[in-house]
Amino acid sequence: MNAASAAVAGAATFIWLGMVLAISFLEAPLKFRAPGVTIPIGLGIGRIVFRALNRAELALALMALAAIVLGRPTGPVAALTAAILVILAGQLIVIRPRLNRRSNHVLAGESPPRSTVHLYYVAFEATKVLMLTALGICLLAA
Repeated sequence: MNAASAAVAGAATFIWLGMVLAISFLEAPLKFRAPGVTIPIGLGIGRIVFRALNRAELALALMALAAIVLGRPTGPVAALTAAILVILAGQLIVIRPRLNRRSNHVLAGESPPRSTVHLYYVAFEATKVLMLTALGICLLAA
């Protein structure tokens, strides 16, 4: 992979990684510990924050993908990129809509039954963090 493409893709990858770590693993759990933040308020804030995060993720994914494709990637870089894009698509197309439907019920004052969908989202985020880290390291070595 050429150096310029690897540098651009690496920058996008590490910025993306930092955003996911900061929002998903720091901001999201901490907001519910703040005084006066109820579940509905936390969910409302979370929806706005994650909508913005997901838009930023799409932009960074497209930037990284373009740089990687133009840089003629190695096998590991191509495989990690494809896996990360599949995870992101799964989150945006399958998991987030289900979480939004559930939060709509909570915000409407209803008490929907417990769901494991949130756990799937967390598992996808953790896997994405590991893969972004691996991709970033591969790009640094390129």
